[in-house]
Amino acid sequence: MSSDPDVIIIGSGPNGLVAGCRLAQSGMRVLILEANPRRPGGALGSEEATLPGFTHDVGAAFFPFGKTSPAFQDLDLENHGLVWKHAELESCHPAPDGTVACIARDLDVTARHFGCREDGDVFRDLATWHGRVEHHLLRALLLPFPAVRPMLKLGLFNAAKLATMLASSGGGLARRLFESEAARRVLPGLALHVDVGPEDRFGAGLGYMLGLTATTGGYPVPRGGAQTLANTLVRIVESHGGKLRLGARVNRVIVKDGRACGVRLDDGSEIRAAKAVFANTSAPALLLDLVDQQHVPARVVRKMKRFPHGWGTFKADWALSAPVPWSCDEARRSAVVHAGDSLDDLSQFTAEVRGGNLPHNPYLVIGQQSLLDPTRAPAGEQTLWAYSRVPPRIDGGWSRTKERFLDSVEKRIEGLAPGFRALIKARRAVAPPDLEEMDANLVGGDLGGGSNAWHRQFVWRPVFPYFNYRMPVRGLYLCSSYAHPGAGVHGMCGHNAATIALRDLS
Repeated sequence: MSSDPDVIIIGSGPNGLVAGCRLAQSGMRVLILEANPRRPGGALGSEEATLPGFTHDVGAAFFPFGKTSPAFQDLDLENHGLVWKHAELESCHPAPDGTVACIARDLDVTARHFGCREDGDVFRDLATWHGRVEHHLLRALLLPFPAVRPMLKLGLFNAAKLATMLASSGGGLARRLFESEAARRVLPGLALHVDVGPEDRFGAGLGYMLGLTATTGGYPVPRGGAQTLANTLVRIVESHGGKLRLGARVNRVIVKDGRACGVRLDDGSEIRAAKAVFANTSAPALLLDLVDQQHVPARVVRKMKRFPHGWGTFKADWALSAPVPWSCDEARRSAVVHAGDSLDDLSQFTAEVRGGNLPHNPYLVIGQQSLLDPTRAPAGEQTLWAYSRVPPRIDGGWSRTKERFLDSVEKRIEGLAPGFRALIKARRAVAPPDLEEMDANLVGGDLGGGSNAWHRQFVWRPVFPYFNYRMPVRGLYLCSSYAHPGAGVHGMCGHNAATIALRDLS
């Protein structure tokens, strides 16, 4: 029997690992090649980035799709040793004026803490409806496009109600639903996890999904760090005979007779794939660099050279001597704290970043993993994780600016938690170039697999007509977040690509 694998997967990010699980479970001989010599997972990982004993997630940290993703449900992660940890509140949105809105899995708790009583009732009604339709809705949005059967099961009334909401901008939907500024800033703020601003056309969808899934699956973290999720996926691959090889950087996909038949590594060695090659890479890296351009249509080459990436990301890690002393009590009990003062504040932030400027009052996503999972820090101490959206490149370069921008991030937190700075034992700033060096898929610090604007979704992701994971070369599949349904640790890009490939190979 040939020792060549049936399938080679380039990259061991969550989508590559999920594709490996699905293919290995089907009986394929799977080999996953990872450039990182130390660990699998790509941006899904953990390390002691500040001080010994403080475990920080290097990228993805909270997992709103961890329990609801069809891919993860099929893999039954908990039975393979993964333990999810929850906070009392999932998301807290305080402002310096003392107003606050929060989301919890308990809808009555949410209603009591969502800006005002009237807005709390509106959100509870919306979340109750969402809970009834979420199963079919997630499949309609996450399975290979077009997912006709789940959409039919969603029903005409529910589909029309959803379409009416998602046709809005995030700010437009918030103003239509809620009266208080505290409630109005929640969903548009969540959309800024990627590059969707409050007034962007058709921009309500991402904020809606992140806000409403917080009431079902929540924002859990894996006990021990995000690396444990990656390691769990590796165990599943290996339990079905698949293999992972670290320190193996691919520099070329070998194409013969119009078909992907293997890869070449940086050391010059070649590995043959009997049936298919999967790329958990950026779309431009695959179609401009890994595949010889003579095998790619000229129109696609032109599109890839102008590929629209999302914003850059600035991330920070802190080792703290005690929990963050938030002025708002709800923030002390929340998994994630979002710092955005108002719709106007979020709009100004968006304009500054799109204009190539550092935001003067940075919007922040702040993670308190060690509140949920005490294994992340020494007894009585805490980790803290945060990120903001920034331009990928700035005048003078990031190396000269990142410590100064970290000061402004800390000032922002200090305004909501007086005394925060006095608790800092160590800190680390991670600018867009640092993120790209850590994981080549995070081009310019882009966390979203390219822009997440509405016209970069569905049949346009990554480029028409190659939206169904099949690339221009036969036997080559894109399984990263650059494919549908895009960003988020849900594993669906890998799951869907494997599903399509198995259908082809059968």
